[in-house]
Amino acid sequence: MGIDYTYKPEITAEEISETLVAYNGIVVRSKLNVTADFLKKQPQLKFIARAGSGMDNIDLDEAEKRHIVCVNAGEANADAVGEHGLGLLLSLKHNIVKSNRELVQNTWDREGNRGQEIGNKTIGIIGFGNTGSAFARKLQGFGCRVIAYDKYKNGFSNQYIEEVSLSYLESEADIISFHIPLTSETSQWIRSAWISRLRNQVTLMNLSRGGIMKMTDVIQGLKSGRISGFATDVLENERLKSFNDEERQAFEWLNDQDNVILTPHVAGWSEESYVKISVVLADKIESHLKGEKIKTETSNYNRQIVG
Repeated sequence: MGIDYTYKPEITAEEISETLVAYNGIVVRSKLNVTADFLKKQPQLKFIARAGSGMDNIDLDEAEKRHIVCVNAGEANADAVGEHGLGLLLSLKHNIVKSNRELVQNTWDREGNRGQEIGNKTIGIIGFGNTGSAFARKLQGFGCRVIAYDKYKNGFSNQYIEEVSLSYLESEADIISFHIPLTSETSQWIRSAWISRLRNQVTLMNLSRGGIMKMTDVIQGLKSGRISGFATDVLENERLKSFNDEERQAFEWLNDQDNVILTPHVAGWSEESYVKISVVLADKIESHLKGEKIKTETSNYNRQIVG
């Protein structure tokens, strides 16, 4: 289509603001926060493409006011997140990380690492968008019961997933996995008040954003036994060197627990998704420039729990 582009992965936020005036569109990952002030300085912008799924680093309300089209590539890394979620779940239930850690220290403990099968468990998925539905598909062969809740989506029950209310999921699930965006509605969803509503002792997984949980409350849930195991690919603060004392203590405590697995926001970061994200965005940008209708992300995203 004769699109002129510039690829500058090492560019700073300050340099972007100064040089972007010559461009009509921008493709970003999570490095840049596209704030209202940033957009006010770029009146020529026509589209913003997010190389990933989360849109919480883009002020969608301001973009919508300025008629800037915003797209993401949530469908491109869904399989990677689904597989990562399955890996975390199996690792927790079969003590894979714990037993490996012990073997490195020359400890051979079979009985202490007796696993639990997931085939007789009820797995609850909160957020049935791209990643939530991908995780559900990955679970098909295990014989477990899979239920899901999504506030803004319905009619998705099928042969491998049962659509349920939030209260029903909270009362039935043995394992709960979160696949939702970070919005004003979902911020700190996972905290003591919510944990206390769960009927069963649960294995808890977060494959969305760190801001949907209050880590100190998760730790209290682990200490009390309300949460039997915890796996997260995200943290409230992912800049480890900037931790305050409370964050440092929480992080160190979690790392000392045998029933906790932490990964560095890599669930959707596969070799394959790296390529697929680029292809999906390129197709969407080309379609938009041709005037074709595409799925866009607007300020309505901030009111949707669709993963």
